[in-house]
Amino acid sequence: MTRIVLHLALFLLLPISALFGQEFGIKFSGFVKSDLFYDSRQTVNIREGHFLLYPAGHNPDAEKADLNSQGSFNFLSIQTRLSGTISAPDAFSAKTSGVLEADFFGNENANFVDANGFRLRHAYAKLTWPSTELLIGQFWHPFFVPACFSEVISFNTGAPMQPFSRNPQVRLLRKLGSFRLIAAAVSQRDFTSGGGSAPLRNSAVPDLNAQLHFTRTTADGKKEFLIGAGASYKTLLPQLQTTKKVDSVSVLLYETNETVSGLSTMAFMKYKTPSISFKIQGVYGENLFDLTMLGGYAVSAVVDPAKNTVKYTTVNSYSVWSECIFQKGTKVQYALWTGYTENLGSRDTIIAFSNRVGGSDVTVRGASADNSSDIKRIFRISPRIVVVSGSLTFALETEYTNAAFARKNGAILYRDVYGKITRTENVANWRLLLSTILKF
Repeated sequence: MTRIVLHLALFLLLPISALFGQEFGIKFSGFVKSDLFYDSRQTVNIREGHFLLYPAGHNPDAEKADLNSQGSFNFLSIQTRLSGTISAPDAFSAKTSGVLEADFFGNENANFVDANGFRLRHAYAKLTWPSTELLIGQFWHPFFVPACFSEVISFNTGAPMQPFSRNPQVRLLRKLGSFRLIAAAVSQRDFTSGGGSAPLRNSAVPDLNAQLHFTRTTADGKKEFLIGAGASYKTLLPQLQTTKKVDSVSVLLYETNETVSGLSTMAFMKYKTPSISFKIQGVYGENLFDLTMLGGYAVSAVVDPAKNTVKYTTVNSYSVWSECIFQKGTKVQYALWTGYTENLGSRDTIIAFSNRVGGSDVTVRGASADNSSDIKRIFRISPRIVVVSGSLTFALETEYTNAAFARKNGAILYRDVYGKITRTENVANWRLLLSTILKF
């Protein structure tokens, strides 16, 4: 049975050149990547530590010993990737192309772990006219700029300072000389806001994005200058109903249409020569949770106590990262990456109230499920060396990540009513990462 399925899959993946000639079909590429990494303490991460976010906060036992101070290591090859670049006959007077890409990173949540699962990364079709491009499908969120992103070896790609999210979308690009205008309407699937993808879907309004890029390349193609900026407007409907507890048994339901909206902006720059590359990006955002960054949304007021109807506010943050790459020929690369992000709290007061069933008063990345710890800021510095020989790459990278958590006074956190943290304690993690990458 397995052999039959394999043969069928190979048949379906045959290039369509048999129908249209050798010009069209699907061309496969990718890499086999193995990561061996060691952390000096426990971390907040995704997928067995592979996607590192920041060190875990202090967790004292009965004798005040920090339970999270224990180091750990892992060895994984689940980032191994397969990409298919598709070429097809022209359509609507445009060049037609597409991409289908997947890896073995799987899925992980509270109820399900798909270890080594083959999961979708990118899947889109693109129409290209002389001055216009239309992309339809799953691709990087517009705040992740493929021409200017963190090239760190770590799978986190610089998160939570670097925006990191792949989204189903419709994206239109218009070329005007050296300028590029980009507009996109984006939904959520694998990377979602607090509460999953339902709050964005139920708002009936996609995440709306607009960007302007300027690029200049020398005639010989050896030097490139790129600069750009963009904005995103996102509206969520966190709940379709509110709940009111009458007694220990009875609960009343009421319809609600309270939404929370946030405006986010970003700017970036890249300068590249054959021997050196410099990149920098800054992001300010209201509710950046879905981009694997700090922030989110929270309850700011009870509008109707009789129905538990609430008003929401965004929890805001900003980040900046930079990367400098020194290229020695084609075989050796030295690089230094730095990043910083900070939780700015909210413009409105944040409240928590009782007699409520379901829902969450605070949905923020950087806080534990019971809001017992909050992050004020995170700093990271990450040097690396990369050696290339043919199709094989060896990379050695170190990440030092320092997180400032809200200091506690018993069960009370040092933070104000706006969610801004007033006193902190620092926790740091060293990660040593050794990677082997075989490209094909």
